[in-house]
Amino acid sequence: MDREPGLGVGAVARHLGVAAATLRTWDRRYGIGPSGRSPGGHRRYTPADLARLEAMQRSIIAGAPPAEAARAALNEPHGAPPHPRGHGAGGNRVPLGDLPAGSDPAEVRGLARAAMALDAPAMGRAVRAAIADRGVVEAWDCLIVPVLKGIGRKYAASGECVEVEHLLSTVLVGCLVEVAPPARPSNPRPVLLACAPEEQHTLPVHALAAALAQADISSALLGARVPASALAAAIRRAGPNAVLVWSQTARTGDDPGWLDGLPGSRPAVRLLVGGPGWNRGRLPSSVRLVADLSEAVTEIGSAFTRP
Repeated sequence: MDREPGLGVGAVARHLGVAAATLRTWDRRYGIGPSGRSPGGHRRYTPADLARLEAMQRSIIAGAPPAEAARAALNEPHGAPPHPRGHGAGGNRVPLGDLPAGSDPAEVRGLARAAMALDAPAMGRAVRAAIADRGVVEAWDCLIVPVLKGIGRKYAASGECVEVEHLLSTVLVGCLVEVAPPARPSNPRPVLLACAPEEQHTLPVHALAAALAQADISSALLGARVPASALAAAIRRAGPNAVLVWSQTARTGDDPGWLDGLPGSRPAVRLLVGGPGWNRGRLPSSVRLVADLSEAVTEIGSAFTRP
């Protein structure tokens, strides 16, 4: 069957990231199905059929009802470029603001559309493609962060989209943990990554773990809400060259004096902190605040590459 001309429903479903039952429903209800036949008489999707389905999916992600999206796709000449589309309309719009240098606006809008449509397969494809093409740091800075910030702006303005942020975060963690750990790490002992006590935002440390893996640096991610005593015990057990603690909110970073009591923080362990929650004026002198993902990777790498 796989050698027959065209594609079967299963292959097309995997390509689009939808269920095969969804494709059969679209065929039955809207007449957007396979137009080809194999020598054995089986219905197969031709390249033109696949292009129409991709156009329909783009319209649905942009907010169109399936019936309208199907009509537009069927009326669109095969081979025509996709019509320019906004990143959602009305209540589905994500306020992206000014994008950082190096961002692809179409790519950012596409991820924003997929997030607002709660389309986890489309989100995953966009993020995995960016990581594969440009690496974790650039994908994070130029694609992921702009969309997360846009959703945050929308929540601040309306109180909506909690479910969007949660699903996107889940998809992002899944993509980041897929980054393979280094086969031969350059550090003899894993770097420890932890969230401050009561801090529950773990996504940035997952991003750092993935970025470190691409830099051939191994790490151990301790997760959310790590008590000071538990982090101290982990430092004693693992003997890392570097430790990074993340604080997202002022509630978890306003009183950072406890960092000064961590074992070996002067000078054997390079102690770094990241995140907008830290009270910079109260950070111990032994601690270095890193501004972004790239700086964190550089600082951690230098902890064990110096002669």
